Amino acid sequence: ANLNSQITSKIYLITIIKMSILVLKFGGTSVASVELIESAAKIVKSEYEAGNNLVVVVSAMSGATNILIDHVNKINYDDDSEYDVVVSSGEQVTAGLMSICLNKLGVPSRSWMGWQIPIITSDSHRNAVIKRVIPDAILKNFDDKKVAVVAGFQGISSDGRITTIGRGGSDNTAVYIAAALNAERCDIYTDVDGVYTSDPKMTKNVKRLDKVSYEEMIEMASQGAKVLQTASVESAMKHDVDVNVRSTFNPKDMGTKISNDIESDNQAVTGVAYSKDEAKITLIDVEDKPGVAAEIFNKLAESSVNVDMIVQNNFIERKMTNLTFTVPMIELERSIKLLNDLKQKINFSKVLEEKNLSKVSIIGSGMRNQPGIAAKMFDCLSKNNINIEVISTSEIKISVLINREKTEKAVSELHSTFNLDKI
Repeated sequence: ANLNSQITSKIYLITIIKMSILVLKFGGTSVASVELIESAAKIVKSEYEAGNNLVVVVSAMSGATNILIDHVNKINYDDDSEYDVVVSSGEQVTAGLMSICLNKLGVPSRSWMGWQIPIITSDSHRNAVIKRVIPDAILKNFDDKKVAVVAGFQGISSDGRITTIGRGGSDNTAVYIAAALNAERCDIYTDVDGVYTSDPKMTKNVKRLDKVSYEEMIEMASQGAKVLQTASVESAMKHDVDVNVRSTFNPKDMGTKISNDIESDNQAVTGVAYSKDEAKITLIDVEDKPGVAAEIFNKLAESSVNVDMIVQNNFIERKMTNLTFTVPMIELERSIKLLNDLKQKINFSKVLEEKNLSKVSIIGSGMRNQPGIAAKMFDCLSKNNINIEVISTSEIKISVLINREKTEKAVSELHSTFNLDKI
């Protein structure tokens, strides 16, 4: 069956090879009202009239998902499978409205839910992983000269249940569909006109980047930049899908291109990102022996707690260690409970927690070949009386944990220190 599906897909792809396939994704702020959906539909119409085969992926209207989550939370019943049924319905509403608007504009279209395509995911709920997209239905839709309007954020498990793929998951839906269709590109329409050197709301003199590498965008997204979901950029890199971040309100501008192996023009640092939702946990006097760290972090991972920065301080003479790591503020209470449940098994003396922290990061592929970047960052923070609590690094990123009240100062000064206002 899978082989027949692949053959069918290839036949249809050959049939429409002379026409470009584009995937256009519209985020929640771009479809926040019927008027905005009508405006987005005009962008789709323009691309359709240019002779392109189109898939339009839509998020729920801004705020709709939070309302649906609140409904579930009021019942206070822990059933993740039914949670997904409720929460995924926001995208269904938008998909239907978008298709209505397109047909009204004379653009033939129909809406598709994730299970109708289908978009196959893992069996976990609330944060499922896309396994594959079977594009046959969309390709037949192209043969009928119709635009396919797809509800993002949702898929179907192996046992036929609706799943959701995490907040911001519509980006990943769009990228996976683009990969399955071998699309020319995937345009992510949002309320900003691209990726900036930092948050325009936080920092003066930010500059829009014309191009960003996959690696840099993954780090920016994971360190707090809200433009794209991290998993979607990872998927784009894996499947070599070119992504453009564009503004719904300025559709003629191509925005920022995210692609493979983009040269950094000798710029060591490409951007400064931050997250104000960090909490620090320290386990005191943990026995220093193999398997303890695995026990701790496996327990957190089983409950889908995302651990970030990790520091371990060994005391050789005492054969004990202090283990410090960060988690999102929203996961702090649950993390503390999980760790206390482990206390007797791994035998630590106590657990400390600290709130009101921010993570500030500098990112740039140029760091690989330019020494002294860390020293320059730490010197900048020192001169501004900003104390560093935890440090974490990768080849193209340096992150520090600081007092939340110092976030704006740190981001602004680092942006200036690395001349990002002059890119």
